[in-house]
Amino acid sequence: MRSVIPVALAAALATSLFALAGCSSNAPAPEASASASTSAAANPLGPDANPADNPDNAPHVSVVEPVIKLPAAPGSPGVLYFTIQQDAGKPNTLAAVHVDGVGRAEMHESKTENGVTSMDSVSSVEFSQDKPAEFKPGGYHVMLFDVEKSLKPGTQTEVTFTLANGDKVSTFAQIEDAGGSGMMGNM
Repeated sequence: MRSVIPVALAAALATSLFALAGCSSNAPAPEASASASTSAAANPLGPDANPADNPDNAPHVSVVEPVIKLPAAPGSPGVLYFTIQQDAGKPNTLAAVHVDGVGRAEMHESKTENGVTSMDSVSSVEFSQDKPAEFKPGGYHVMLFDVEKSLKPGTQTEVTFTLANGDKVSTFAQIEDAGGSGMMGNM
């Protein structure tokens, strides 16, 4: 039986794959994230624990809904989406992201001007109590290079966010396949 993909869906998939490939072709030297360890299959703080409540995390800063989308093809980059916010204090700056199970992580920003979409790496992203930083498709995102095979859909891995002042926030990101589901084959 032959499957037919609607033209709009095929175009969207091709655009997404092209955009991810574009990020990897001009990637700067590895520096954003050191070689990582094996992913955590579950939250080591306990199944009901919220890693954002970790007392070692930066005060008043939290990361909401971190999700890793695995590469669509082996050897391609994955992507991390999340929102980083704070509930009090002066503005902060996100300076680096480290993802366990990933060779390096780089912050990028997608922009569309005059119908042309481009992606550039960024060294930092500011956020404040009034303006959280959203990392989502079509804007800021974290490209994940050299994703280890140990990262599987339906599991979690630890992510550490480093602020410009040296403070850190660690939490666990849910891992999904490129299609967005937590389990392979559930597209």
